[in-house]
Amino acid sequence: MSPDKLAYMANQIGKFFAHEPHDKAVASITDHLQKFWDPRMRRTIIAQYASVKGRLDPLVQEAVEKLPR
Repeated sequence: MSPDKLAYMANQIGKFFAHEPHDKAVASITDHLQKFWDPRMRRTIIAQYASVKGRLDPLVQEAVEKLPR
């Protein structure tokens, strides 16, 4: 899957959790990415983080940075 598509999908998840307090939202997004994204999707967004960072919502940026490398 393309990094652009993954960024779009991650932002959709971020919008779902955006109503929560900041720290809880970041934790919820991170948890969702770990539980429901295929490992290949996580590896791709981590590997391509520099190229997609500018397209990620701030909460999603923080969540992706917390994913295990």
